[in-house]
Amino acid sequence: MSTTMPNETTELTDAEWRERLTPEQYQVLRKHGTERAGASPLNAEKRPGMFRCAGCGRELFSSDAKYESGSGWPSFWEPLEGAVETETDRSFLMTRTEVHCAVC
Repeated sequence: MSTTMPNETTELTDAEWRERLTPEQYQVLRKHGTERAGASPLNAEKRPGMFRCAGCGRELFSSDAKYESGSGWPSFWEPLEGAVETETDRSFLMTRTEVHCAVC
């Protein structure tokens, strides 16, 4: 888990992001990539607590809002207030909604 304060991440260079994140995290968080379905260890996470941004450590979702969607990705029915933003992605000949940290 990152201990960085959210505002620090808005000033990072691309090289600093690459140093901070694993290659897979970098691809997903900075290049709008998608993890392979079923690849996230968060799918099996059942402990109570908060799910945080891998980039800045900001709390995004409560475990109380996590559910089993059968999609292969961790799914949440509600983010914490103001924690995430969405963007419409029309690549790959379909419309998807990308959910990302509101800060970084």
